[in-house]
Amino acid sequence: MHRFIAAPLVLAVSLGVSAPGLSQNDHVPLAPHRAVYDLSLVDSSGTRSVSSARGRIVFDFTGDTCEGYALTYRQVTVLESETGPRTSDLRTTTFEAGDGKSLRFKSESQMNGAAKSAVDGEAELARGQLAIRLRRPKPETVTVAGAPLFPSEHMKRLITAARSGERTVAVSVFDGSDDGKKVYDTLAVIGRRIDAGKTDALEMAAQQESLARLPRWPVTLSYFSPGGGERTPIYVLSFEMYENGVSRALRLDYGEFALQGDMHRIDFLPQSACQR
Repeated sequence: MHRFIAAPLVLAVSLGVSAPGLSQNDHVPLAPHRAVYDLSLVDSSGTRSVSSARGRIVFDFTGDTCEGYALTYRQVTVLESETGPRTSDLRTTTFEAGDGKSLRFKSESQMNGAAKSAVDGEAELARGQLAIRLRRPKPETVTVAGAPLFPSEHMKRLITAARSGERTVAVSVFDGSDDGKKVYDTLAVIGRRIDAGKTDALEMAAQQESLARLPRWPVTLSYFSPGGGERTPIYVLSFEMYENGVSRALRLDYGEFALQGDMHRIDFLPQSACQR
């Protein structure tokens, strides 16, 4: 999922690990859906400890390999600490070409109702490099060596790996987040397959037949700044990944605190008859 997601998320591999079977990605259909997740605090540490948290993620995903993939994502989080409440509001929209070669991205964030940052741009893979053209925060063109995965291709790669029994996937990823110029090294650790039908302990939204008949895998996805040697992840996302690209049991680890995302609702959207 997108760097969520989360989210978030083909052709080049970082951390010195090869990526077999990428050609199978075209055979991984991602289900158009709208999912809502309720956020709560599961861990807090550090000098400015968070005492409580609440919030919501709304995730709208549509498209296919013929038409491309569109995502609208919003995350509102209220953190309580000794310094008082902090409310963050992140809104992101992306459009990824069905062949995984280009990405259009736009995001805006607010903190306590005041604008914090805005990014608007597009990226294209060509001739072994990534070309990024920004409109906001200022007009700028950046070229990065290599060919990272965009979010939907990243999710397909993880599903392909899980199906074939791979336990780790290390790839570079570009999703247009932060300042719109960063390419991240990522390492996904994929757990043991959970067979279809085991739904008793899941949220009500995850017990519907369209998900109950699918296998899923626990995934821990770490994001790193590019570089070599031992590195500490700057962000860790854990989730259970269904075979159709839907995620549940989110854990968003920001270092000093971590949030849990429980699936509140999911609606599957109409799917086209793409034959690619």
